[in-house]
Amino acid sequence: MGAEINTQKPFWPKRMTVLVLAFFAFVICYLDRVNISIAAISMQKEFGWSDVDKGYVFSFFFWGYLCMQIGGGYLANRFGGKLVLGWAVVFWSVFTLITPIAAFMSIPALLAVRFLMGVGEAGLAPSSFTVVGRWFPQTEQSRVMSFLSSGTILGTVGALLLGPKIVTTYGWEMIFYAFGALGFIWAIFWYFLIKEHPDQHPSITSYERTIIAAGGGVKEKAKVIPWKEIFLAKPVWALCITGFAASWTLYIFLSWLPSYFSDVHKLDLAGAGIYAVLPWIVMFLMMNVTGWVADYMLKTGISATKTRKILIGFGLLGSAIFMYFLRDAESAKSATILMCAALGILAFAYAGLVPNSLDIAPRFADIIYGTLNTFGTAAGAIGAIAAGYIVQQTGSYENVFIVTAIISVIGGVCYLVLGSGDKLID
Repeated sequence: MGAEINTQKPFWPKRMTVLVLAFFAFVICYLDRVNISIAAISMQKEFGWSDVDKGYVFSFFFWGYLCMQIGGGYLANRFGGKLVLGWAVVFWSVFTLITPIAAFMSIPALLAVRFLMGVGEAGLAPSSFTVVGRWFPQTEQSRVMSFLSSGTILGTVGALLLGPKIVTTYGWEMIFYAFGALGFIWAIFWYFLIKEHPDQHPSITSYERTIIAAGGGVKEKAKVIPWKEIFLAKPVWALCITGFAASWTLYIFLSWLPSYFSDVHKLDLAGAGIYAVLPWIVMFLMMNVTGWVADYMLKTGISATKTRKILIGFGLLGSAIFMYFLRDAESAKSATILMCAALGILAFAYAGLVPNSLDIAPRFADIIYGTLNTFGTAAGAIGAIAAGYIVQQTGSYENVFIVTAIISVIGGVCYLVLGSGDKLID
């Protein structure tokens, strides 16, 4: 399919449409992922769950998510980001919609649905790397990936703000029906407006195609994936360990924040949602700021390795300090301030972490990020259950925060020693 011969700079570049729709895929992903943390407070009372039961409900999503991370990266590399991302959204939206049906059947049925929903969401992040690699020049990729990642935060904020109102007005079942339907609406726009590669778009200008190609946008997918080279690279393993640490903090907050404010500070569902949402608003803003900071550092001549190490080291070590002090928070207000600081600083780590796969191996970023996300998802799966056991055994969240701080320090130090921003695999 030919592109029009037009050397004029377009008012609205086609890659911006790709960016906006991919961003909303991330938003919907986290609306659907976080809704269980809102609904679970009412579901626990209705079904008589223990904290451990609730931890398993949170955790089974992550096991499904974990199982398909590398597989999702392979499928995206093999069949293309548009196809895999589109079907992933539809797949997980189906299981979001049937979550209430499964919950009324039994806990095993609910766990199975949560697992399969995780399988569907596993395709989002790896396929987005394929899309970004094809559609965006390297000079834009840090802020593009930070912007897409911030969609997860906006989805979290949306769930925490809208979820309590939906649950209290219409019942906890409606949060799954309302959010699940959004994926099907999104899929219609994605199918008709997006092409796999810029060269396939019927109305892209030659100006934009030149910008993408000159900036190092990936021109074609690799025919052979160098699995051995990928898995023997020390920076890949450093990235995976760092991803585990960052995700541990993120998913502990994601799963347990509303319950923390409800259990510890005795807030009702609406109050817990309002307090829980503020740290995510801070992180959303900081994710976008730090993406621009990363690109600015690179443009000023700071090496990719130094840029990534500065951002990741500051993000993980800094957030660990505030996580440690969170154990002494005596009020919902002081806890919220500390959480805002912890997640706001953690955003720096993600600005270094998320685009690092594109630094190491541009044509295999989907595979590497899928591997990274496997470790990150393991953190969510283990952390959700571990937090449930800790809270049930101790009656306190104090040790949850201490363990989280320790893991953050380990991840930050590991990347400072072994991490790299150099291209290792071509």
